[in-house]
Amino acid sequence: MIRDFITRLYVQVQLFIQRKEAASGIEYAIVAAMVAVVIIGYSTDISTKIGNVFKGISNGLGT
Repeated sequence: MIRDFITRLYVQVQLFIQRKEAASGIEYAIVAAMVAVVIIGYSTDISTKIGNVFKGISNGLGT
């Protein structure tokens, strides 16, 4: 699911960059900000899940 989203996002960014009419720096900044928001949104969710995995391992080992 995440891989498909990132692939689609990458393709859209490439198409956006390759357009014949020039895009302004503001448009590039907006795209970069949207990508950053998506990455931050997923990273907090992923870090929570990874932390839970390590807690489970720690509890399983009895430490």
